[in-house]
Amino acid sequence: MLAGISIRNLVLIDRLDLQITPGLTVLTGETGAGKSILLDALGLATGARADAALIRKGCDQAIASAEFCIGPSHPAAGLLLEQGIDASDAVILRRVIGADGRSRAFINDQAVSVGLLRAAGDLLIEVHGQNDDRGLLNAAGHRALLDLFGGHSAELAACRSAYREIQQTAAALDQARTDMEKAQREEDYLRHVLKELEMLAPREGEEAELADARSLMMSSQKLTGEINAALGALSVDGGGGAEALLASAMRRLERIAGQSAGRLDAALGALSSAASDAMEARAQLELALSDMESDPHRLDAFEARLFALRAAARKHHVPVDALPGLQARIADQLELIDAGGARLDDLEKRHAASLAAYDLIADRLRATRQQSAAQLDRAVKKELAPLKLEKAVFYTVLGPLAGAERSAEGIDRVEFQVAANPGANPGALNKIASGGEMSRFMLALRMVLAKSASGRALVFDEVDSAVGGAVADAIGDRLARLAAGGGQVLVVTHSPQVAARGAAHWRVQKRNHAKGTATTTSVEILDGAARREEIARMLAGAEITDAARAAADSLMTAGARR
Repeated sequence: MLAGISIRNLVLIDRLDLQITPGLTVLTGETGAGKSILLDALGLATGARADAALIRKGCDQAIASAEFCIGPSHPAAGLLLEQGIDASDAVILRRVIGADGRSRAFINDQAVSVGLLRAAGDLLIEVHGQNDDRGLLNAAGHRALLDLFGGHSAELAACRSAYREIQQTAAALDQARTDMEKAQREEDYLRHVLKELEMLAPREGEEAELADARSLMMSSQKLTGEINAALGALSVDGGGGAEALLASAMRRLERIAGQSAGRLDAALGALSSAASDAMEARAQLELALSDMESDPHRLDAFEARLFALRAAARKHHVPVDALPGLQARIADQLELIDAGGARLDDLEKRHAASLAAYDLIADRLRATRQQSAAQLDRAVKKELAPLKLEKAVFYTVLGPLAGAERSAEGIDRVEFQVAANPGANPGALNKIASGGEMSRFMLALRMVLAKSASGRALVFDEVDSAVGGAVADAIGDRLARLAAGGGQVLVVTHSPQVAARGAAHWRVQKRNHAKGTATTTSVEILDGAARREEIARMLAGAEITDAARAAADSLMTAGARR
């Protein structure tokens, strides 16, 4: 719901703040008083084109703001939440125009693009005027309006799902073809590399093993010398080794052990154990010496293997330990080439099946839309006669999308068209109808499509142009019905029959100040006697008579009853 409008330095308005209530609000006033300025301000605040000419003379900038109260489920709340803007309580759209013609846009005091401001505005307000290219006049939204009128949600959901399947199968097929083409271009090279790697047969961790073994073998000469020295210290040869000395000590003690009354038993046991350990140490050293015997051929083999692995790793720009994985991946790529034809055939069949399924669903959606289009045309036709458009014909035109394109919404282009007279060629509303006729067409269409305006404030400009009497009364009745039940409609009107239906009444008037000062436009909220007087003025003109006042009373009473 539109809760308020704030205007600063816009054309003839220097400062204006208006609070707006639900229901039907009528704006009246003399021609040229500035009623259109309010609509210009609403347009600016919701993303319409800015122009420096709108800035009040002598001012540096103009500002137009519109405040809306919405709930968390409103489409605008979702749009703004995606942009990181909190709109849980209220949405304030603001536009600032500078003297150079440039403008800045804000939503809840956060700077945004004009495009986002316009997108939010389209979800919050719908303006029907002579120069409006949004709302029902925007052919880009006609398909969605027809679908809403016809209740095509289930068919649309099926179409969107089928379209997603087309996109997914097409992406999988394109990727498989790309992979296949790349693999085929590299097939000879890949087979050569795989053969080299299979001959090399790299193992993970092999580089570290070879490096350790090579390092050990290269230092074996020094190690061998030290081991031989240790063996010499233990050896019995020459009598100076540890084993010979231990054996000599044991023989001496054994000769006198019998005379020691057991006092040497512990020492003999320790010597025996030490002699055994010395023998074990000598055996282990001899084994180590045997393992470290320098074999130049064996060292050459280790180095050749290590260098071959590292050369392969450099060639393929991977670590040595990644060579086994590279070998496996190349084998998989070649397997893809070998089995690629069958896989591509399968993906092509899946994609073709998704296209066929989509076409069936889209055809059913088109048939449903054609039925709904006929129903919509009949419903709008019923609304045209009371609005003095009985000779006009409304058409919902369905045609194929350009190039028979498929889309998530189907294959149809939808446009609302009219023919001013039977037999005339139909065309877009804003090309065929005059300003007043176009507003009445929009009113008729909006009556039929009332549920699609949920959550939007509706604005009609000059909808009663060049009509009066029963037609004006019919217009007022429809505007009041659109505003009923919590709806909100603002209408600029010259018709007393329409003005009498308003739940709120604003009079826009131009004020001429003292000589040399600027003219301004003001808005006065009318009720009671002031409202009666304004409706009487609309009936009688410059001189308001008692008869005009009585007629105004009658209109207001009738409007209150309906």
